[in-house]
Amino acid sequence: MEYGNIKDIWKERGFIDEPLDDGINLAEEIRKLCKQKHAIILAHYYENADVQDVADFIGDSLDLSRKAAHVDADIVVFAGVHFMAETAKILSPDKRVLIPDLNAGCSLAESCPPDEFAAFCAQHPDHYVVTYVNTSAAIKALSDVCCTSTNALKIIQHIPEDRKIIFAPDRNLGNYLNSLTGRDMLLWDGACHVHEEFSLENILALKNQYPDAKVLAHPECRKPIRIVADFVGSTSALLDFSETDSCQTYIVATESGILHQMRKRNPDKLFIPAPPKDSTCGCNDCKYMKLHNLKKIYLTLKYEWPEVAVPEDVRILAESPIRLMLDWS
Repeated sequence: MEYGNIKDIWKERGFIDEPLDDGINLAEEIRKLCKQKHAIILAHYYENADVQDVADFIGDSLDLSRKAAHVDADIVVFAGVHFMAETAKILSPDKRVLIPDLNAGCSLAESCPPDEFAAFCAQHPDHYVVTYVNTSAAIKALSDVCCTSTNALKIIQHIPEDRKIIFAPDRNLGNYLNSLTGRDMLLWDGACHVHEEFSLENILALKNQYPDAKVLAHPECRKPIRIVADFVGSTSALLDFSETDSCQTYIVATESGILHQMRKRNPDKLFIPAPPKDSTCGCNDCKYMKLHNLKKIYLTLKYEWPEVAVPEDVRILAESPIRLMLDWS
């Protein structure tokens, strides 16, 4: 098969796939390529454990956004979902931003189509537009300021109390923020497929099995899950809480990838993934995050593809609300 035809197949698949030599140590080869190409790897907490372990930086959306803005590299390989790689490109237009699989989207970001959201905002022109970073570059370009689950409360508190707010796209996070602030933000009706699917019944069953366990929940979870939780916080906040709290057993209601870091930092504690409604494995994974693996990262570095691009006019509009978020947080 000709090389040109192979590239066409790659484009159709959204990732590179080719046979590798038996016995290749992918982690070692990835680190060699990073050194040769002045590249770094950013990995979200929800990635597979071996992907996290090969990365230069591991973090949540806010931390990785900051790393993307300040990192010294020619190439950034983003082991995360597409909107995160877009954010890196928005903040670092002079860097090449690669993502191991272009199919790594986000159910929450996809729940907010730009045309529909633009029309929604036009119906409420007196509202200040706050969008969660789990959105496309096109949605960020329509925003006044962005936020993450880590800094969302601080961002909302920066806005005068008499100012009307549109919050998008996560209705669960928006409802949680309304309960904390007493605001009545107008919420877009979006949700994350992972956090939407946790089962209260299954969590309570685990609590009966482990009565001393504490429930940790992400604010993207539905209200009944947040109510039974002992602590609600962003991914990084849940990780920090697990280190400083004295409890020895936790039921964790967020994407199961974070348990790798929790277990590494707390080897003597027990961390149990909260199950979704229908579960055969007892865990709840992001189908998009788990698309990345070491082979795809290696081939992405080798061929420097797939590359994430953001049109310059969109990038300029999207950069302002992200920079404002970073300033406020």
